[in-house]
Amino acid sequence: MLIAMTIPLTGTQYEIEAGDYRATVTELGGGLRGLRFGDTYLVTSFDADELPPHGAGQLLTPWPNRVDGGRYSFDGEDHQLALSEPALGNAIHGLTRWVPWTRTAHDQGEVTLRCLPHGQQGYPFALQTDVTYRVDAESGLHVTITATNKGSRPAPWGTGAHPYLTAGTPTIDECELELPADRWLPVDDRLVPAGPAQDVSGTGFDLRTARKLAGIQLDHAFTGLRREADGLAWVRLAGGGLTTAMWRTPPTPGCRSSPATRSKRNAAGRRSPSSR
Repeated sequence: MLIAMTIPLTGTQYEIEAGDYRATVTELGGGLRGLRFGDTYLVTSFDADELPPHGAGQLLTPWPNRVDGGRYSFDGEDHQLALSEPALGNAIHGLTRWVPWTRTAHDQGEVTLRCLPHGQQGYPFALQTDVTYRVDAESGLHVTITATNKGSRPAPWGTGAHPYLTAGTPTIDECELELPADRWLPVDDRLVPAGPAQDVSGTGFDLRTARKLAGIQLDHAFTGLRREADGLAWVRLAGGGLTTAMWRTPPTPGCRSSPATRSKRNAAGRRSPSSR
């Protein structure tokens, strides 16, 4: 007797937990589908049989953000990427969001997935990317992304992450956001960063002191992060008497990967009764 099996759109679901924290990681794109503290969600979640809405929880590699017209130059050669954002004529958020990642390790509190794409249109390089999600009962979710150049030539590489933090309020208008960034990047009508980074002082982008999000529209990159004594930069979203926080370590200098070398990024999120 044959039994029909349904495969969810995001593939295998990897559950990890520690203390009150629970996280769900997907085979598709190696993304974060859910993160909870008890019964409270800390990031916007979605169904396993649903594609990530607006890129929720996705990893962005080998580049985050947009490549204008899909065109770039590297080591004296011009390249043309497929336009994955056709409405605006850009190549957006890398090449690994919509491919299955392979599990290399999984236990109760940690899972590691790997993606090794072969060369693709406009990206004739072979970069292996590994991501490890680990939950800690005290500090929450930790994410480490590592790239290893498996090819024969140097390659351009970068990474980003796309979680939507939530503090459990019905809308974000009720929340306050604290973002310790001194500069913001203007964008053009195709959402491509345009011109040099601008000082946030005196603008609606100055979130160095927590501000209500009602009336603020954000779809920009920020830089010049202020870091605490331990080198971490914190973003905090507060609402309903609770705070969801995300930290980031200093980036590894450069985005060029020579054969057999690695670059790393770390991030974590947590929920507390008040801002740290």
